[in-house]
Amino acid sequence: MKRFFNSTTISVGLAIFSMLFGAGNLVYPVLVGISSGNQHLIGILGFILTAVCLPVIGLISMVFFKGNYDKFFGRLGETPGKICVFICMLIIGPLLAIPRIVTLSHVMTAPFLPAPLNTINPWSSFMFAILFLGLTFLGTFRKNKIVNVLGHFISPALLISLLIIIIKGILTADTTFENTATPLVTFKENVKLGYATLDLLGTIFFASIVLSAIARSTKQDHLSHKQQALIGLKSGVIGAVLLALVYTGINYLGAYHGLGIIYANIGELFREVSFKILGSHGGILISLAVFMACYSTAISLAAVIATFIRREIFKKKIGFISALIIGLLACLPLSTAGLGTVLNLTAGPITYIGYPALIALTLLNLAYKLWDFKPVKIPVAITFLTMLLIYAYQYL
Repeated sequence: MKRFFNSTTISVGLAIFSMLFGAGNLVYPVLVGISSGNQHLIGILGFILTAVCLPVIGLISMVFFKGNYDKFFGRLGETPGKICVFICMLIIGPLLAIPRIVTLSHVMTAPFLPAPLNTINPWSSFMFAILFLGLTFLGTFRKNKIVNVLGHFISPALLISLLIIIIKGILTADTTFENTATPLVTFKENVKLGYATLDLLGTIFFASIVLSAIARSTKQDHLSHKQQALIGLKSGVIGAVLLALVYTGINYLGAYHGLGIIYANIGELFREVSFKILGSHGGILISLAVFMACYSTAISLAAVIATFIRREIFKKKIGFISALIIGLLACLPLSTAGLGTVLNLTAGPITYIGYPALIALTLLNLAYKLWDFKPVKIPVAITFLTMLLIYAYQYL
């Protein structure tokens, strides 16, 4: 029992890591290192605060809600809650997250792909999106196997490939620049950058997959919901620690190997730094790391979206596979629009208005479960309106 318990916890922890570690998670820590220079440790601490700690808080909150995101958002009221869930599904699906994964992965892997996929143009982007989303379908259509596939196969391959790049980078560290900004400024800038991962959204909606997988895995042991929740929390800690360690390693690569690198967009950063460390002969390893990072998050998001489409839009009148096809097809248009278009969406109202409101809701829901703190509608509304006014003042 104890051995099984431990293996389940570790496997689910690895799955949580790979669910959250998408293409953007390869890019942003490198950018932290390059922009922070000799203050890269301060920079990565700020990044981890929003890119790791927030998702962990989200997972803890969702464990208290038994993975039911309808009840989580339902504290805002039935109709507002449903609207919020629908908007979140659009963000993690066709309007942002999956297209960002597809376009980033194309930019990062293009040099390693055969013609005509090795160039970035509308036709190659379309073909790559079809290929990537098709592979995502193959990895997702057996929903009950997702956590096992992530925990036993994809996560180990991803971690091993990243570990090789990070260790080689540490052993061959070059130099970094003297950052003249104050440590506080460096910290604050990278706290903002951690927002861009949007991983809090991930844990809120991945929680149901994780808890369902734990329930299936421990069914023969007749564990109570409390015991299953404890496994979920331990697994979340494992996933978070792995995220923090990998982020720190990639940040180090950016700080000591990123100086002087010329790149057209941030999607090329990890690739160029990896080339500098491993040389062109490391292309296969770089491709593997990028593909695993992108693919693991894509299949997790696709499963969440397909479940929502089947349950909420079609009221269970269609099967999971049909809903999955509909969801992936909806992601296709923006997946061919180019990385710049998708990243502009990331840097817009979604990040600066919607995300702070989601953070407020998460903290208030956790306070409600822990200390019976009931106010939620007014604090979330104040947060939303405040960020709306700030955004309008700064950008409009």
